[in-house]
Amino acid sequence: MDTLLDIVVPVRERAANEQLRYALRSWAAHLPHRRVWIVGYRPRWAAGVEHIRTQQTGTKYQNTTTAVRAACEHPEVTGTFLLCNDDFFVMQPVDTMPVLHRGPVRKVEEYYASRANGAYLRGLRETRDLLVELGHADPLSYELHVPMPVEKAGMLAALDQARHLDVVHKRTLYGNLAGLGGEQIRDVKILHRAPRGYGPNSRFLSTMPDSFTAGHVGQHIRRAFPTPCRYETRGRR
Repeated sequence: MDTLLDIVVPVRERAANEQLRYALRSWAAHLPHRRVWIVGYRPRWAAGVEHIRTQQTGTKYQNTTTAVRAACEHPEVTGTFLLCNDDFFVMQPVDTMPVLHRGPVRKVEEYYASRANGAYLRGLRETRDLLVELGHADPLSYELHVPMPVEKAGMLAALDQARHLDVVHKRTLYGNLAGLGGEQIRDVKILHRAPRGYGPNSRFLSTMPDSFTAGHVGQHIRRAFPTPCRYETRGRR
């Protein structure tokens, strides 16, 4: 894509959100883009970003769906944008964000079914079943913790198909309905404090609050981006 895309990041209500601060630093340094849109809650220290307010009265899954729909319906957001979370870190420069996926949904389901049986797994299965009904017999999972290029009209059409689901795997639904394909990678989420699962050549990283605050990966990210970027207020926070 020759035209710079906007970055869209749903943000839930919380205090300082240091993960978002360092995610913004990583995007400013390594991910070419036009503007950043924070959808939901904007921390007081965030500067130079666009903001779309949303009501956060549902579950976290419903709130992020509301945020993505709001971004897709906003006329000033670029027709294709990069969908991020507030804990996505781009650790190496990228010219154009590639389309990445996690492999077949059935394999991802096996992984989660061996560890938990909560709302996330139920949403995975219901999204898979919907895709099968729509003609995608062996869909791919796009539930990675990396930026994803999203075309507004296509995402809105996908969300309309899933209005009856309270936990929809938005990236997976959209990616399959849009026929994105892409490159398969393992997920980059670091859940633990130990210095493993990533290295100096990692392109992308994501963290849990604990692994960011108290883990080796959090130290690694903070060392990589020590300087405030254009999306932070100077002085008082």
